[in-house]
Amino acid sequence: MKLGISWIKSAAALCLGVLLMASPAYADRIHVAGKQTTFYAVAKKYGVDIAALMKANPTIDPLNLYPGLRLVIPGQASGTVQASAGPRAMSTARAVALAAESDLKTVEAWGKTYNYDKTLQVKASAYSSAASENGPWGAVDYFGNPLKLGTIAVDPDIIPLGTKVLVTGYSHPGLPKQAFVATASDKGSAIQGNRIDIFIPGSRSFVSEFGYQNVQLYLIK
Repeated sequence: MKLGISWIKSAAALCLGVLLMASPAYADRIHVAGKQTTFYAVAKKYGVDIAALMKANPTIDPLNLYPGLRLVIPGQASGTVQASAGPRAMSTARAVALAAESDLKTVEAWGKTYNYDKTLQVKASAYSSAASENGPWGAVDYFGNPLKLGTIAVDPDIIPLGTKVLVTGYSHPGLPKQAFVATASDKGSAIQGNRIDIFIPGSRSFVSEFGYQNVQLYLIK
């Protein structure tokens, strides 16, 4: 049986009304990325929290924003709580190099801005203080200092010993979320080329969960 035109119009109007009632009172917007777009800059431009911006764009890598990429800008709902600026309360989404500015060569992590010389993509592994991983010298770095969080082993031909770096792009419960500052103060025969070994406090089995990961380094001035 064919439906009358008036009935169809009434049904359409009813459906539209239901959709409007089910929708929030705010709308998402779209921002098209340019050459220097960062999550930090976009969040500041639209007055939204970085955590909310990342949640609205779950499939987008914040370290790989390219011209033409479409970012969803979330609407601001009433009752939304803004993340605290303190390091302990800052959400994971705010912790990393989301505020990297390649032209200025600055990167922001945990609310602090660093100047860097260059970036490096490296393959990272992790090591513990176990004797089997440190040889006859024990749990000390190349300079004889006790191993600690923030110690990394490097190839000195790639990263000179003593260089400070911001490490980003990894995942392990024994490390600060998203980013941490490390010093290239150790080396090893297996660490050659674009490789680093990150010291993580804890048992050997716990540290071994790190496996091999591709991470990005910012060589800090």
